[in-house]
Amino acid sequence: MNIAMIGAGYVGLVTGSCFAETGNDVVCMDIDEAKIEQLRQGQVPFYELGLEGLIQRNTREGRLSFSTDLAEAVRRAETIFIAVGTPQVSAGGADLTQVFAVAESIAGAMNGAKIVVTKSTVPVGTAARVREIIEARTEHPVAVVSNPEFLREGTAVEDFMKPDRVVLGGEDAASLELLSRLYEPFVRTEKPVIRTDSRSAEMSKYAANAILATKISFINETARLCEKEGADIEQVRRIVGLDHRIGPHFIYPGIGFGGSCLPKDIRAMIAMGGEELEMPLLRAVDRVNETQKGLLLEKVTEHFDGTLADRTLAVWGLAFKARTDDMREAPSIRVIDGLLDAGACVRAFDPEAMSEARKRYGDRIAYGDNNYKVADGADAVLVLTEWNEFRSPDFPRLKTLLRQPVLFDGRNLYDPAVMRRHGFTYYSIGRGRG
Repeated sequence: MNIAMIGAGYVGLVTGSCFAETGNDVVCMDIDEAKIEQLRQGQVPFYELGLEGLIQRNTREGRLSFSTDLAEAVRRAETIFIAVGTPQVSAGGADLTQVFAVAESIAGAMNGAKIVVTKSTVPVGTAARVREIIEARTEHPVAVVSNPEFLREGTAVEDFMKPDRVVLGGEDAASLELLSRLYEPFVRTEKPVIRTDSRSAEMSKYAANAILATKISFINETARLCEKEGADIEQVRRIVGLDHRIGPHFIYPGIGFGGSCLPKDIRAMIAMGGEELEMPLLRAVDRVNETQKGLLLEKVTEHFDGTLADRTLAVWGLAFKARTDDMREAPSIRVIDGLLDAGACVRAFDPEAMSEARKRYGDRIAYGDNNYKVADGADAVLVLTEWNEFRSPDFPRLKTLLRQPVLFDGRNLYDPAVMRRHGFTYYSIGRGRG
């Protein structure tokens, strides 16, 4: 199949590359000329495990190409995916400016019947509006299908290749059948391809992210209660997670969720509810998460008796989660901003997100080549991202590097008993002070 992917961002590149891997001819189009040239050289503008090799192989073998010419991409394609950004607006909803502008451009370039697929995360009713925009500007027939993505940063290629489910929402049976065949190579393990209406498909993306965010905020709120009452959240989490109705996933306590999906999608659902529904549960989830992001900063401030001026603090981890360089809505931003506002000197290291941090902070913070370098001479270490590189540090070495053996663990990576044995003053989430 000839496919045009409009938008060469995170979702577009992963989706387009995986379709090319299964033998389709894919052109990824974007208006950013520098990005397109970078991709033509086989370089990916962000870090995602396995994606660069996928792009290089399929480019070399002629199945994947990159372009800034939307009209040409549309004319060549049978199926056109819209995978542009839908950033959050000030009121919390999604900005659909790019989606609708692409729909207009597609209509102007159509040279025959097309299937247009909305891959971007969009509010309910967007597919219908895209169809209206295109049909008002062309006489060529068009079918519009909603195909939400359920990719996790850090495992996106694997998620696409081995999905839990594929959701196709639309009213045209022929287009749904064709897209079902497109996804056949990825669902050979009998995972379902669910055909539904476009509105239900659009809502499913928000609902899935909302329940994941709710689980995270619930366990984080429970962690604070455990700390107050002297319970251990790690023991509580394990017990609760053994209930098959709940499961162990997404009930790891920490300093809140970030990234480009959960925070934005929660607020988009709240905006969709408006004054009529208010969405009190999701408002609470968002509020708990924002409070949780400041928890470690509270612990640091309390430990140093309310004065952080002239303290040097080493930050391990900047990305919102491991295996990505994404700092959007990352808890590290709240922590670092608070430390800087309090007059502290911040040194930071992350295996992948250093360039993103430099874009945000410039020379306001210091950077190191590894986690031990930033800890050398620091007053304490703050662990903010659960990278595997941080899970088994050389504690005796770390102790000699620090001015005082203090560690604030925002991801509960370490055993409090082990930290005590090594002579550390240890703070974690929901387990009291080590």
